[in-house]
Amino acid sequence: MVRSGANVTITGRREEKLNNLKKECEKLNDSVEVYVHTAELNDEESRRYLVDEAIQTNGAITGLVNSAGVVGGGTLDNLTEDELRNVMELNYFSTVLLTQLAYEKMKPQSEGAIVNLSSLSGLRGTHANIAYSASKFAVTGFTQSLAIEAIEHNIRVNAVCPGYVDTEMGRESIRSKGERNNRSFEEQLKVAEEGIPSGRISTAEEVANTIVFLLSETAGNIIGESMKISGGSVMR
Repeated sequence: MVRSGANVTITGRREEKLNNLKKECEKLNDSVEVYVHTAELNDEESRRYLVDEAIQTNGAITGLVNSAGVVGGGTLDNLTEDELRNVMELNYFSTVLLTQLAYEKMKPQSEGAIVNLSSLSGLRGTHANIAYSASKFAVTGFTQSLAIEAIEHNIRVNAVCPGYVDTEMGRESIRSKGERNNRSFEEQLKVAEEGIPSGRISTAEEVANTIVFLLSETAGNIIGESMKISGGSVMR
C-alpha cells in the first residue's frame, strides 16, 4: 500500500517491530505518512483509541486489513480452555470488534474496503488444528455476512486465505506439526511442499499483493470472496 501511495497506520503489540517496519516503508516511499500505533486489540479502549488516532493522523479510513492472528491448540483431547479462548479472542473477536469501529467511520463516506486474513484452515479442517481452524472458519463466515451488509454502503469486504506462508508464524506452524510427527523442521517443510502442486509455500509478498488488489478499485465487483493462496493444493 505504501508503494501505491497510500497513507497507512500500522499497529501491533511490539513497538520495536513496528518502528522497524515503518523505516522499511519510508525507504519504499518517503512521500506518504506511515503512522505507528501500538495497541492491544483484545482491549476495547485500546481499539477505540487506535481508530481515533488513525483518523486524526491520516484522515478518513478507506481501507482496513485485519491481519492480527495467532496459532494454537492441538487435538481436542489436549485442548485447554485457555488456549481456545486465546485463539478465538485474537483471531475472531478482535477482528469483528475492530472492524465494527472502523465500519462505523466508513459508512457515512460510502466508500471503503475491508480485507480479513482467514486461512485455508478457514475452508477445511485439518488434524490437530481445532482452535485455529474454528477461529478462521468464523472469520470466513463473518466476512461473507458483513459483505452483504456493507456493499449497501459501497464498502467491499473480502478475505484472503493463505496456506503455509514463509513467515515466523508459518515456520512455527510447520515446526509444531513436525514435532507431532517426529520430524525436523526441514523434513516437515519438505513434506508440506511435496503436497503442494507449485512445489513451495507462499511468500509474504504474494499475500500482501493479493490484499492490495482486494483493497483497490480493480477488485470493484469482488464481494464476500475468500481468495485462496494455496499453490494449487486447495481448489474449489
